[in-house]
Parts: sequence; structure tokens; C-alpha cells
Amino acid sequence: MKFLLTDQETKRLKFRKLESSDFETWLSLFEDEETSELLGMSEFSSPQECCEKWFEWTFHRYENNLGGQNVLICKETNQIIGQCGLLVREVEDQFELEIAYSILPDFRQKGFAYESANKCKEFAFENNFHHRLVSLIVPENENSKKVALKNGMSLDKTVIYNNKEIDIYSISKTEFETTEL
Repeated sequence: MKFLLTDQETKRLKFRKLESSDFETWLSLFEDEETSELLGMSEFSSPQECCEKWFEWTFHRYENNLGGQNVLICKETNQIIGQCGLLVREVEDQFELEIAYSILPDFRQKGFAYESANKCKEFAFENNFHHRLVSLIVPENENSKKVALKNGMSLDKTVIYNNKEIDIYSISKTEFETTEL
């Protein structure tokens, strides 16, 4: 559970672990075909199946100390607005720690993705989890690219990951420390 942000907070958000009871709320994320595509979930036949896989993968990460996305709760309304967290990845035979974020459709364009991703960045570097952080983004996902750039990342390279073209945005701990001064 080393990489989880459980019980962390930002100005507007609280982080907690995903629970089975969150399923119906999270299902709305996959009812949008474009979102399923951008998250690499288009191979699954229905929003229900996408959501089931998402939960399966998240719980697997939790159980195997591979990080995972935490549920984001809006402090003002106590509503689930999305998920964000640190994911252990192997990319081109290298250990990477990814900042991943997914915001429910009704809560997009309100700064929640950046706010939560920035907290992940600070948490990871303050705890010396890795010398750099990445975000793996499909080239068509302009909104996620904007979040990564605002979070101090820059485009590192484009790779084939899980048989898909992926842009890797990254920030090193040194870059983080120099921008924080």
C-alpha cells in the first residue's frame, strides 16, 4: 500500500480507496464511448464490462502493492468526482511510477484532475518513491496532455505500450525541486 494516497487531502478533495459500493457511480465514466477509447478500454463490449475490469485491476493493484488510483471525494458536496493515483508500471523494461487520473464527466474542466495529479506528484517526490514520474497518455487525449503539462511534465517520448501508441510525459525529482523553489 506504499504508493496509495489514502487519507490524503487537497484544498477541495479527499482521497480514499476504491470500494465495491462505488461501482454504480463509476459506471458513468464508461458510458461515454470516447472516454473508454481514451482509457484503452474499447476492447470490452459494454460499460458494465469496462467497469468490472477497472475494479478488478484496481483491487489487484491494491493487493499486490502496485499502487492504484484512489477515489476522489469533493469536500464541499461529499460526491465522488473521479480517481487519481500512482501506478507502478513497466515500460520498455524500466520501472516507472505513473500519475494517472480519471474524472467523471460531470466534474471535468473544473481543475480537479490537475489538483489531484499535483498532489500525487508532491506525495511521490516527498516520500522518495522514484527519481521521476510519468503519465502515459494516448496521443488523442488533449485534456490529459494539458494536465500533464500544467503539472510540470514534458513530452519525453512516444512508445508502443500494450500494443497501443502512447505518449510518455515525465518530470524528474530534480525538475520538481527546481520549480518548487
